[in-house]
Amino acid sequence: MMSDRTIRTAAIERNTNETQIALSFGVDGAGESKQESGVPFLDHMLDLFTRHGHFDLTVKAKGDIEIDYHHTVEDIGICLGHCIREALGDKKGIKRYGNAFVPMDDALAQVVIDISNRPHLEYRAAYPTNMVGQFPTELVHEFLWKLALEARINLHVILHYGHNTHHMIEAIFKALGRALDEATTIDPRVKGVPSTKGVL
Repeated sequence: MMSDRTIRTAAIERNTNETQIALSFGVDGAGESKQESGVPFLDHMLDLFTRHGHFDLTVKAKGDIEIDYHHTVEDIGICLGHCIREALGDKKGIKRYGNAFVPMDDALAQVVIDISNRPHLEYRAAYPTNMVGQFPTELVHEFLWKLALEARINLHVILHYGHNTHHMIEAIFKALGRALDEATTIDPRVKGVPSTKGVL
């Protein structure tokens, strides 16, 4: 693991009896994305998140996907959240708040973020199907909750409408990238940490 205030990158290796994950994340990236999770739909969503947030993200994961995708998706959320928190360091100068609306054909998603050090997920999404290919839609909540918990962010996800489940989830991940990009942007007007408490 590493973190640097100027470079704003972090990496983690997490090994359990269920998953082995190596993940690196850069806040100030070029949208470079390389995913090998064994969960193709999650790889696709993380690629969208990375490119729309202008981050750099590498994920190499091996999990017990012969059972199901749950452990792998959950643990990648844990690792990504950890790296987001580590990469942001003391959080000095960041905007702190981010808000993004993203349409995807029939779907409209909104993600609002507060990098508050108070983890919370508010998730307002319902899908017309329980699966996208082999991917259970309930794992979107699992991923986002573990991400918010480990990144220690306040994360609100609102899926306003849609009728194609793939489009709906895609809009969420694109909005997640854009909202996090806004919240992590350095604002030269911000002196120190953007909080009256003096700490985040």
